[in-house]
Amino acid sequence: MAHTPVNHPARPIYRAIGGLTGLYLVVFGVIGFFASTGEPFFGQGDTQALGQGTNLGFSLFSIVVGALVLAGTAIGRNLDVLVNQWMAYLIMVVSLAGLAFVRTEANIFNLSVATVIVLMVISMVLLMTGMYGKVGTDEENEAWQKARLVL
Repeated sequence: MAHTPVNHPARPIYRAIGGLTGLYLVVFGVIGFFASTGEPFFGQGDTQALGQGTNLGFSLFSIVVGALVLAGTAIGRNLDVLVNQWMAYLIMVVSLAGLAFVRTEANIFNLSVATVIVLMVISMVLLMTGMYGKVGTDEENEAWQKARLVL
């Protein structure tokens, strides 16, 4: 896409932010896993990790998504851009569904409003890192600069 920056000067910082976000998801998932061990997989109790509602299913979801983000960040080569954007969309869908079902029996991930807010912030951060972390050739950078100046 012509409007996505290529070779942004701050892309190493955005890549590091994406890695830290993935690390947070893994740490949250591991803490939530140990906090919810022994409870039903999609239990709706009062289990919390880092001040957020969780259960075993959501903890494993967080570990998997965080590990994918960390793997994409470690590999790089624009794979991190793709992984960060798609994981951001996935987290956004999960958080909006969690917000819709927060006080119903359909709240399978035992999300609280605090968890939904944190997930929305995480999805925005991952989307930002995906948009500004793209690496390309000099020709792609020049095409982006020309398209940016036309708009």
